[in-house]
Amino acid sequence: MKIETSVLDHDGNFVGGLAQSSFRIFDNGVEQPIAFFEPVEAPAQVIVMLETSPAVYLISEQHLAAAYALLDGLAPDDEVALVTYDAAPHPVLAFTADKPALPAALGKTQYTIGMGELNFYDSLSTVLDWLAPVTGKKAVVVLTTGLDSSAPARWDSLVRKLRGNDVVIFSVELGGALRAAPPKKAKQKKSASSTGSASEQALAESITAAGFAKADDALRSLATITGGRAYFPKSDKEFASIYREIAVALRHQYFLGIAPAHDNQFHPLAVEVLGSSSHSDARQTNQAQYRVFARAGYLAPSP
Repeated sequence: MKIETSVLDHDGNFVGGLAQSSFRIFDNGVEQPIAFFEPVEAPAQVIVMLETSPAVYLISEQHLAAAYALLDGLAPDDEVALVTYDAAPHPVLAFTADKPALPAALGKTQYTIGMGELNFYDSLSTVLDWLAPVTGKKAVVVLTTGLDSSAPARWDSLVRKLRGNDVVIFSVELGGALRAAPPKKAKQKKSASSTGSASEQALAESITAAGFAKADDALRSLATITGGRAYFPKSDKEFASIYREIAVALRHQYFLGIAPAHDNQFHPLAVEVLGSSSHSDARQTNQAQYRVFARAGYLAPSP
């Protein structure tokens, strides 16, 4: 079982130079021997997945201009691809090491005008299927409101797939004017869609404070499950620094390995880093000195 792990200090800087003896891995609360260890700065395959709803269109110039910070931070041999989504995902740019190709493709993005279906969960699930044959370090950078108009069962299906997958997800929450809109405006949108399809009504109902809170929780869960990170920028000035941090996280990781269980059950994982003090107070030292990002668990194979 491979566990991609990033370690940051209290200033947000990547902590390099750690040895295998610095790590402890717990499977279902039981410490496991580390069977594999490697500090990795290997090439990454990165899919940028962009929501094309009207809400994202309103701030597209802000966050897409900042996307250059992500590209500048990637290694020369990293490859990027672009997928957009609304009711379904749409491949736009195949994996390429030609970094300028990404902003060129982003600049030609077509956005949805008006209310419609927004199937975030199923679109991400499909992207994971597209990534399945890819070997090595894989990540999805999702630029999204986090809103979804599908049934709750689609979220449950996505979670199951993520638990058996080794893709790391970084989500950058978008929202623009919708998030700042007063509740009255959201109600007007709901009323206007009352004659539309069930999925359109579901999307309209999600554009409320409660709907955005649910979206926030979903994005945090995606990061926790996969060992990635979720970002919630408050202004357009934050996008560049967020994208730079994602690039650093993609380039600097530790690969840890344990022997997985074979019981077809979900196993929660915890990765800890020992500090400079004794092992007896390692957990306290870990929390004080480091922030550790690793997947929350894995779905064990069948016996």
